[in-house]
Amino acid sequence: MPNIDDLAARVHAERFALEQIWGAVPRPVFSGGNRVALLQGGDALFPAMVEAIDAARHEVCVATYIFHDDPAADRVAAALIRAAQRGIRVKVVIDGFGTLGGASALQRRLCEGGVQVAVYRPIDRWWNWLQPGQLRRLHLKLCVVDAEIGFVGGINLMDDRYDLHHGWSDAPRLDFAVQASGPITGPIHQAAIAVWSRAHLGRTFKDEALALVRGAEPLARVRRLIKRMRLYGQRSMQATPGDLEPMHAAFVLRDNVRQRRTIERAYIDAIRTARTRVDLISPYFYPGRLFRRALRQAARRGVRVRLLLQGKLDYRIAGLAARALYDELLGHGVHIYEYTPAYLHAKIAVIDDDWATVGSSNIDPLSLLLNLEANVIVRDASFNAELSAQFDAAVAVSEEIDPTRKYRPGMLGALRRGVVAWVSYVYLRVAGATGRY
Repeated sequence: MPNIDDLAARVHAERFALEQIWGAVPRPVFSGGNRVALLQGGDALFPAMVEAIDAARHEVCVATYIFHDDPAADRVAAALIRAAQRGIRVKVVIDGFGTLGGASALQRRLCEGGVQVAVYRPIDRWWNWLQPGQLRRLHLKLCVVDAEIGFVGGINLMDDRYDLHHGWSDAPRLDFAVQASGPITGPIHQAAIAVWSRAHLGRTFKDEALALVRGAEPLARVRRLIKRMRLYGQRSMQATPGDLEPMHAAFVLRDNVRQRRTIERAYIDAIRTARTRVDLISPYFYPGRLFRRALRQAARRGVRVRLLLQGKLDYRIAGLAARALYDELLGHGVHIYEYTPAYLHAKIAVIDDDWATVGSSNIDPLSLLLNLEANVIVRDASFNAELSAQFDAAVAVSEEIDPTRKYRPGMLGALRRGVVAWVSYVYLRVAGATGRY
């Protein structure tokens, strides 16, 4: 049995190999030697983040779509400021649309506390809306501390009981994240640094360019800048990470460069090989033809396919889009449930007994084709069982859609399906997405 020093050396080697090849290929790259813990809601995530941030020794990086100013999020902000004031490098990147209206005040408070803040594609002038790519947002939710502890999931920095459009409620949103350590934190750290650097350069491009030109070694500085912004390592590396126990996991990112459809393909590949079950939660559900075909084929070959979708709608158009597909999926044996106790925000899936994912990616065109998204895929029986129990508990308090009746029959149903398809098509084309969906 290897001693502690040997095991640590193997974990370090595993992480180094993973960092070199992660992102170089558009598919999940699994590593062993990870520990991944499931966290339900901000009530579990935020205290864990604060504890990790307060123990940070070198660096904290945070990337989030929404950073709200409620008491729950404020505790995270206070921890980030405390870390910065004791000399820790703290970098935060927030999305300019997700935190629209509150970005300036938050940025000012964090910056005054020593935090380095960048806003991804800010919308602080009316002409920002006319810039190319504004429909492609930073939707991932990451936190990484000392490149050793990573948090990935669907939970924004906002109280679970607060909704930006509907206000406060008694019941918290259903949402999940994971806390990870081991080799998988290398790619999480790379992704967080890269998105912060891209957002920072977007706001300070003139200053960066002048500094590069005036510097003593402009070429070397350009190389360092490119390395900081890229999301992958050396393309020549083809090594496969080893089989360290206890947990095999992969960090998967959807970006607009090399990994455009990594998350979507990971889902489809897993569904195509499913033998017993496919359990999936997505609040915004409008998958493309290949994804729908994989679900239909799985159900036809006897796999139990269950979808848990929104019953309490936050955006009406999202509900119309999902329900436009009910007849097609129900007709092929897919079971559909609507979650009604509270708002649904979780993005998870459990396939068979050895594949599970938690992350920020919805199963809709925005997440699968446009936004920056991040998921963790775990191949571990105990983690799978824990997430499966959470899925079953949510289904138990949800309403199953009756498969014996047409959900959108007649001309009105056809018209609604056509409108949803047309709106999706136009939105994708305006956003610059190409190809069929």
